[in-house]
Amino acid sequence: MRIGILGDTHDHLPNIRHAVGLLNRKAEGLFLHTGDFISPFVIPDLAGLEGTVIGVYGNNDGDRDLLRIRCGDTGNVRIEGNFYEMDCDGLRIALLHGHEKTLLADLIESGLFDLVVHGHTHRASISSRGKTLVINPGEVCGYLTGAPTCALYDTRSREGVILPLL
Repeated sequence: MRIGILGDTHDHLPNIRHAVGLLNRKAEGLFLHTGDFISPFVIPDLAGLEGTVIGVYGNNDGDRDLLRIRCGDTGNVRIEGNFYEMDCDGLRIALLHGHEKTLLADLIESGLFDLVVHGHTHRASISSRGKTLVINPGEVCGYLTGAPTCALYDTRSREGVILPLL
């Protein structure tokens, strides 16, 4: 399965729409969002992803109650708090925003996860520590780096790739 990964969308609707189109062509029905949605009005655009969208809160997400309400209106988008773990194709995956640096480092070092997905830095990266692959999809918004990105992870090959949005 190819999982679409995005985050740090920060209300940038044109780039969100571009990421949705790209990930709908590349991924296979599961999408992970690393947080910093920011405003509830972005949720309907993220609902355009063709499959299940699982997100976590980022440090800049304000009205969390309204974000959850908007997610409930979509039928395919949900926010699972500050941390989420799941099994997919026999792999254990951790999802968090990453602004709590000690927690992020501990999850990576634990060796309990095949994949740790995080955002926060706005810098796209793929690295590994032991058996754990770590993916930061970068920023959809493009505000800090000027280079908006998202990512894709293939559970069969266990490889990730950063996808530029421009």
